[in-house]
Amino acid sequence: MFTPEDALKKENTYIAGTYDVAVVGAGHAGCEAAHACARLGLDTILFTLQLDSLANLPCNPSIGGTSKGQLVREVDALGGIMGKIADKCAIQTRMLNSSKGPAVHSPRAQMDRSMYSVTMKHYLENTDNLTIKQAHITSLLTKGDKEVTGVMSSTGAIYLCKACVICSGTYMEAKTFLGEVINESGPDGLPRSVGLSASLKELGIPMLRFKTGTPVRVNKKSVDFSKMQRQDGETDIPPFSFENEMNGYTVPSEQVPCWSVWTTDETRTVISENMHRSPLYSGVIEGVGPRYCPSIEDKFMRFKDKSRHQIFVEPMGLNTNEMYLQGFSTSLPEEVQEKMVRSLPGLSEAVIQRNAYAIEYDLVDPLSLKATLESKTVTGLFTAGQINGSSGYEEAAAQGIIAGINAAMKVLGKEPVVIDRSRGYIGVLIDDLVTKGTNEPYRMMTSRAEYRLFLRQDNADQRLTPTGYKTGLISEERYEKFMSKMKDIEEETERLRKTYISPSEELKKILESIGSVCPVSGISLAELLKRPKITYDMLEPVDKDRRPLGRDVIFAVETDLKYEGYLKLEKEKIEKFKELENKELPSDIDYGAISGLRLEARQKLDRIRPENVGRASRISGVSPADIAVLLVYLEAYRKRRPKEGSET
Repeated sequence: MFTPEDALKKENTYIAGTYDVAVVGAGHAGCEAAHACARLGLDTILFTLQLDSLANLPCNPSIGGTSKGQLVREVDALGGIMGKIADKCAIQTRMLNSSKGPAVHSPRAQMDRSMYSVTMKHYLENTDNLTIKQAHITSLLTKGDKEVTGVMSSTGAIYLCKACVICSGTYMEAKTFLGEVINESGPDGLPRSVGLSASLKELGIPMLRFKTGTPVRVNKKSVDFSKMQRQDGETDIPPFSFENEMNGYTVPSEQVPCWSVWTTDETRTVISENMHRSPLYSGVIEGVGPRYCPSIEDKFMRFKDKSRHQIFVEPMGLNTNEMYLQGFSTSLPEEVQEKMVRSLPGLSEAVIQRNAYAIEYDLVDPLSLKATLESKTVTGLFTAGQINGSSGYEEAAAQGIIAGINAAMKVLGKEPVVIDRSRGYIGVLIDDLVTKGTNEPYRMMTSRAEYRLFLRQDNADQRLTPTGYKTGLISEERYEKFMSKMKDIEEETERLRKTYISPSEELKKILESIGSVCPVSGISLAELLKRPKITYDMLEPVDKDRRPLGRDVIFAVETDLKYEGYLKLEKEKIEKFKELENKELPSDIDYGAISGLRLEARQKLDRIRPENVGRASRISGVSPADIAVLLVYLEAYRKRRPKEGSET
């Protein structure tokens, strides 16, 4: 334990300031955490190793994607800022999986990389109650029974605080690998964080080490796009931010194209001949890499049945010639990378501007965290983003806003905010990390969400904006607009249920156009909408009483009616889920004393100490039989517990 008093005994140390909350790291998690704390009225300081890399996009300069788009909209629904900044900096937008059901529709936008960083920095610089400081934080200061009291920088400056949020990304004790060349640096050649990891270890916080990587960047002038498949953006989709959508914002009509190619036999040959030079396979890299975003050499090794792999060539911005090769990350040597890139169609003359590299970094074992993202070991310490074992900007931002809110709630003495699995992808993400842990960089996917029909990108505001408003991050004006939207959805749904129309030639023509049969008697518009291929717009000729409504309202009405039966079944599952979530487990419960629990279950439950039975049921190694034993014990525990106010 290292107290401020201990720190001041050292030479050249001094108290540089006192704040309510200190946020260490200004990536996507740190920006959301700092913004949330400042918006909630707390005096907040945000530290970054390099001011010019705030909210950096060191890997693919895009926001959103499958399941990740849902996270961005949920962050916005709570009052976060990623969606707003992304809308300002988008150079291409698309709705992924639009040919599939609405449960998996996911917005994605290519960013202007430098614009995103500059725009976020300027936004935060103008946020009240927020100070941004370039400094290298090396120590966490605590007192008493491991309670946060401040942080100290490499220059000896001490910043006192009541709560701290660490969002160190891939910077803690980072090393980059380019073939045989190993550098002690963060991503993009930026400085790494040194000392903070050791400070956390000294406090008894369990640590892990992971690895990730990033692809090469090539100069656009050296690319032959005629040999590639063009991929244009879409304009008829909503922006990320619900607030922007309510205010009439539309995505840009002029967008920059992306491109795609496939690896060749030559690519495979170059990689296989140089595999022995890969730090990933030579044993030099110790950290565990991401299974769902492997390097190109890892793809060829693990998926030997596939003769080729798709690569996307995407722009880095409007004012740069750099193109990003998505799906082509590697840690092979520089000269090998050149051969690999030039083996791709349209890239035979490619000029590499930035080489790919792998990066290894320290992180906290997420099993040591509460559902609020507060440490179980150190009171007042919260962590968010890749320090918790996740990958991706969106996963980081989602954790950042929750960690920031709960750090603020801690300081203000208010109840914490926990989003459960039935209310958001944010809940799935955090619950998976703190309950199941992870042995590789965790990536959000729609398949991880049991209730994804409810957790759609279009209704994130319906699920989470009331929470954002109650917390204090959603303004009164925005909430009134949200309530007006909800009223429109309710009234239009009810109108469609009550509006019956008789068979007519016009209706018959509409239905025959999609291979559907015209009813022989009156039918409600709601029942018609439940038919496959029928859309709200198609019924306009026979719906004489409709009034102008926003696209977001129409989509919500149509989707909820079409999937009404499925949603009803899913609601029943959610109710059962909540029954277990509401059964809280005492913090002092002695699992070792519960007869009937298997040894593995006792050990896992004692280590993770879940807050409720629902979370206990999702711990790997805890069986349904163990949960049945736990429920019996819990009932007996409650019966013998003294009633409130009685003598013991």
